Amino acid sequence: MSYELNQTAGTMAPVCLFLFVALLVGRLPLTGTEEEPGTPSSPSSSTATDGFFSSNCSQLTLKVDFSSRVVEHEYIVAFNGYFTAKARCHFISSALRNTEAENWRIVERENPASDYPSDFEVVQIRQDARSRLLTLQDHPYIKRVTPQRKVFRTLKLLSAGGDGSSSCNDTRWVQKWQSWQSSRPLRRTSLSLSSGFWHATGRHSSRRLLRAIPRHVAQILQADVLWQMGHTGSGVKVAVFDTGLSEKHPHFKNVKERTNWTNEKTLDDGLGHGTFVAGVIASMRECQGFAPDSELHIFRVFTNNQVSYTSWFLDAFNYAILKKIDVLNLSIGGPDFMDHPFVDKVWELTANRVIMVSAIGNDGPLYGTLNNPADQMDVIGVGGIDFEDNIARFSSRGMTTWELPGGYGRVKPDIVTYGSGVRGSGMKEGCRSLSGTSVASPVVAGAVTLLASTVLNRELVNPASMKQALIASARRLPGVNMFEQGHGKLDLLRAYQILNSYRPQASLSPSYIDLTECPYMWPYCSQPIYYGGMPTIVNVTILNGMGVTGRIVDKPIWQPYLPQNGDHIDVAVSYSPVLWPWAGYLAVSISVAKKAASWEGIAQGHVMLTVASPAENDSAVGGEMISTVKLPVKVKIVPTPPRSKRVLWDQYHNLRYPPGYFPRDNLRMKNDPLDWNGDHIHTNFRDMYQHLRSMGYFVEVLGSPITCFDASQYGTLLMVDSEEEYFPEEITKLRRDIDNGLSLIIFSDWYNTSVMRKVKFYDENTRQWWMPDTGGANIPALNDLISVWGMAFSDGLYEGDFTMADHDMYYASGCSIARFPEDGVVIAQTLKDQGLEVLKQETAVVDNVPVLGLYQTPSEGGGRIALYGDSNCIDDSHRQKDCFWLLDALLQYTSYGVTPPSLLHSQNKVTPPAGTDKPLPERLEGNHLYRYSKVLEAHLGDPKPRPLPACPHLSWAKPQPLNETAPSNLWKHQKLLSVDIDKVELPNVGAYRPQVRPLSPGESGAWDIPGGIMPGRYNQEVGQTIPMFAFLGAMVVLSFFVVQLTKSRSKPKRRKPRIKRPLYLQQQQQQTPHTGRNPTV
Repeated sequence: MSYELNQTAGTMAPVCLFLFVALLVGRLPLTGTEEEPGTPSSPSSSTATDGFFSSNCSQLTLKVDFSSRVVEHEYIVAFNGYFTAKARCHFISSALRNTEAENWRIVERENPASDYPSDFEVVQIRQDARSRLLTLQDHPYIKRVTPQRKVFRTLKLLSAGGDGSSSCNDTRWVQKWQSWQSSRPLRRTSLSLSSGFWHATGRHSSRRLLRAIPRHVAQILQADVLWQMGHTGSGVKVAVFDTGLSEKHPHFKNVKERTNWTNEKTLDDGLGHGTFVAGVIASMRECQGFAPDSELHIFRVFTNNQVSYTSWFLDAFNYAILKKIDVLNLSIGGPDFMDHPFVDKVWELTANRVIMVSAIGNDGPLYGTLNNPADQMDVIGVGGIDFEDNIARFSSRGMTTWELPGGYGRVKPDIVTYGSGVRGSGMKEGCRSLSGTSVASPVVAGAVTLLASTVLNRELVNPASMKQALIASARRLPGVNMFEQGHGKLDLLRAYQILNSYRPQASLSPSYIDLTECPYMWPYCSQPIYYGGMPTIVNVTILNGMGVTGRIVDKPIWQPYLPQNGDHIDVAVSYSPVLWPWAGYLAVSISVAKKAASWEGIAQGHVMLTVASPAENDSAVGGEMISTVKLPVKVKIVPTPPRSKRVLWDQYHNLRYPPGYFPRDNLRMKNDPLDWNGDHIHTNFRDMYQHLRSMGYFVEVLGSPITCFDASQYGTLLMVDSEEEYFPEEITKLRRDIDNGLSLIIFSDWYNTSVMRKVKFYDENTRQWWMPDTGGANIPALNDLISVWGMAFSDGLYEGDFTMADHDMYYASGCSIARFPEDGVVIAQTLKDQGLEVLKQETAVVDNVPVLGLYQTPSEGGGRIALYGDSNCIDDSHRQKDCFWLLDALLQYTSYGVTPPSLLHSQNKVTPPAGTDKPLPERLEGNHLYRYSKVLEAHLGDPKPRPLPACPHLSWAKPQPLNETAPSNLWKHQKLLSVDIDKVELPNVGAYRPQVRPLSPGESGAWDIPGGIMPGRYNQEVGQTIPMFAFLGAMVVLSFFVVQLTKSRSKPKRRKPRIKRPLYLQQQQQQTPHTGRNPTV
């Protein structure tokens, strides 16, 4: 019986061991791999105070829900300078002395900045606000009065699959859900992946090796080379504005100061986000940061309930200036670039030589989604890539939208780096992986801190010089445009070489204009220029590394290269009168000369400008530093295309947030209620633009009133989602233009005053509930524009799926056609009444809703008009089913007069509505559109149109031709002046790289890099796969020995036969006397 049991155990041992090994391997974290969609995982179960990083999570993403609301009766009073608390109180008292505001008080702020002079105060006023605010703003020392804002942020762990469940099996985190009535989202929030999207690798294959646990990001970027040279961030002060840090965290050895700016009595991190960010920058063990010896200053500006106030940030920023912080990481952002107190304070920070690094946002892959402050010229805006050098799907894209509608956006991000699956410090100990641009931001902040410590003359390091070094050294990613990657991928060692041979100078971003280089120069390279077209505007940023302030000497000079046909183009420039802080703009407008109307070819030249800046260390009074830079220009010119192929996009009449509340066109998008992407053909209408170009159309942008273009040059005027009013002169001119052959296509959206009241919000300026001043589109204004032809849109609000001309369509919060000429073509569909659903939560289906209308004007040679009630099908923001085919059909109709047979003979064709049974939509009574409108102005009673502005007039630069050959490669030709990176040598790294510091007992030697394995895509994957193969090999060897040992023990034990000794030995042993000693062996 015993033998049988032992035999069974011997048989089962390998099986049990195999199951144990499989279970162990299954529990090992494979960072860098993606979880299959739909993989089940356990729900979260612990509280927020446990931290949001689980101990065995392989790779976590965060979804950030955020909201904001004003603090009742509290206002931020900003002063024109820094004053003591006593002086600030005196100014406010004197301003309110002669008013009835008796119930007011200054809110005490107990934080480290309280003992220093400040430039703002928080005041609580309990009586009528409007008159008190006006009284305060009239004081000569008070610059601005704005409401105090309370910010809410809710972090939620998601698995890599994005299904909302956690893939971790140990410590987990449960979000604390809260909800607020305000539909207006937060201006600034944490950017630890604030969208639920997961990025694709961009490389699709059926099989590939899964990468094991990766090396730390600092090693991948070769920070260890600088560590070997003795540079570890020493002497550089770096600030982390986040959720705090525990006092005795084992990863940090040089936490200089922890400050709390919240109303909680703790300095510790109760969420883990701030610890992770600080670890990427300055962790000294396990998941090493870039600058372990830097002075770490922790600013706790969010509570454990994820709440913050504007005043907390302003106080903390002031304290950072007082402490002479060198580098500041801000992993927060929001769409409001007109939040004046915040933007002004960021300018002040950088003016005080604080290098600010900020995440560009997690609203990708949509274009025009940059967050503030990363979109500011003086801030280093950081985007995210994965470890295969693909732009992360979540990373926001440019361009900036500050300059719309008349200008064009700037290039952002400035640089990209790893932001997907990056390892950083856990809340209490250990390392975790996280994704998001708030991860990429501390990667760059850590690199900047390390780079600053390598420069002997720290006076050379400033926000401009550091950005110049980063963008000049960046490695461009192939096949990616500049609005996705900026200047390219962070190259730490090359930036070190440039920074250590740097001399103060000015530079440009981008450093050249090449409208023939695709895809990097998209969208400029996507369409050649021609005579008679709208000028192409390129917005260039001037970086001034010589000083915080500067100016352009005289005027920029345009020098065309005659051998390269440079005289075939005209150039106009406008620029910042003052470069402050550290930067300014240079807007270059390019047009084709008349003599090239039928010419095709390449034209080149360059713009030369000289920047002067006060010499800080020059003993001579009035001494200046001078820097001259060139901006090469290269364009492709084609003959002017026929009128039928030219489409003009109306940008002038599109309004967006900020500054006003303009709601989304799709009311289903409750988590993204603001229309803030610019409504430009190169932002949220990018796919539509690409489609039109592929169909052979030339698309131009009108950034001025309708009175400012020559209608005889264009076949179709395209109006999409227009929120602006129209000048009377515009209405008159458009009618005349259509009579003379111009065609018009309008994609409208919803407008219903009852629904607008339903989606109201609490306004922060007037302290009142406000409704949006328009719907998805300004239907009353559009009806005024097209009323002469007997057309009008209704205030109906409809939604639903349908089929049109054998194409599946989705109508997302669109309106219907209320009136149309009886000889026109109208297509109707069966849709749901979404307005009824919003107002009464009831569902109703409406038949024969007119959604599409086609009309040929009766005048001889007159144009054609097409109306469609919804723009969501061509908008990238929340498009579900595109209708580019419909746009093609409408352009065939408007440009060539060809009515698509599928529409002309459609079964859904109905009699055009006369529209006499219902009144047309009217403007919302008491709306405040005039505050944001370029057309309306305030007036007693109803707002009235402003005087029609003059059309933009460009002052074309007088050319100074050069009879010399242009450079062939503009990108490689451009580099920082006075920089010779060959003079800065890097150490000859041998087979073994010594560690920066000795290991502590029990600490991992993860800083060592095996000889011959250098950071790089191939070696990275091989190096990361070796530990897994070694582990599996060890398990096989261990299994073999365990099996052999089990077999040996399972054999039945047999008693050995006793050997009988010979007789003479027995007799000899009996005769030997006992000596009392044990025999030796």
